[in-house]
Amino acid sequence: MAYMLLILEKHGDRQARGFEGGKEAYAAMLRFRDDLKARGLHISSDALRGDYQGARVEQRDGKRVVVDGPFAESKEMIGGYFLVDCASREEAIDLAAQCPASAWATIEVREIGTCFEDLG
Repeated sequence: MAYMLLILEKHGDRQARGFEGGKEAYAAMLRFRDDLKARGLHISSDALRGDYQGARVEQRDGKRVVVDGPFAESKEMIGGYFLVDCASREEAIDLAAQCPASAWATIEVREIGTCFEDLG
C-alpha cells in the first residue's frame, strides 16, 4: 500500500534554522531517503519551497481566485513529502517516526486512495 508522509513545518522554522542548519537538515533527509530506497520502500520524495512563493487557486462560479502566499490563516506549511510503499498503516507510522523531520515538524501519514469513501 502506498502512503504519503507529509512534512508539516511551522511558519518561520526554516528561517530560524538558518542556511547552515537548513543544509544539515536537508542532508539528514537525503540520508533518510537513501535508506528508504535501500529498503525498497521509497516511491518518491521531494522538498517544497516555502509557501511565501506559493499560490492557492480556486475556481468558483466560473471565476478564478488566486491567493499568493504566505497563507496567514494556516499555522503550518507543507515542507515536503515522502511517498512510500508499506505493508500496513503501522509500518508507515513507524517510518514517519524514523524521519529526521519528526524532530522539528509534524509528519502526517495518509494512505493513497480515492477521494470518495463509504464511511458507513
